[in-house]
Amino acid sequence: MDLILLPFRRYFEFSGRSRRLEFGVFILFNIAMSVVLRAVDIQMGTFSIASQMGFLGGLYGLFIMIPGIALGVRRLHDFNASGWWYLLVLIPLANIALFVFLLLKPGNNGGNRFGGNPKEPAF
Repeated sequence: MDLILLPFRRYFEFSGRSRRLEFGVFILFNIAMSVVLRAVDIQMGTFSIASQMGFLGGLYGLFIMIPGIALGVRRLHDFNASGWWYLLVLIPLANIALFVFLLLKPGNNGGNRFGGNPKEPAF
């Protein structure tokens, strides 16, 4: 449960590092929430077939936008890359696949210029 709430506790924190596990749990939780909210939107009649978006799903998407970007930047910091690499998502198709590959790449052992290893306990 802590891994699900951690990105929301670090809502506007663009510094530091995040583990692959935190990123993976965040993605899986958001996929599950999207499926549930789509079903609720369909049942409530607030789902638009033309836009493939419902009211609750749209609100949830806006809610997770900032923590998703912050988590992506911290994930890039984990292997010593600048957060500006996150702008790759603005370039269609091929660069999105490259960006997902970068986010799934293991982090550096030990500390780097963005902070200590998040896998090591902080004393």
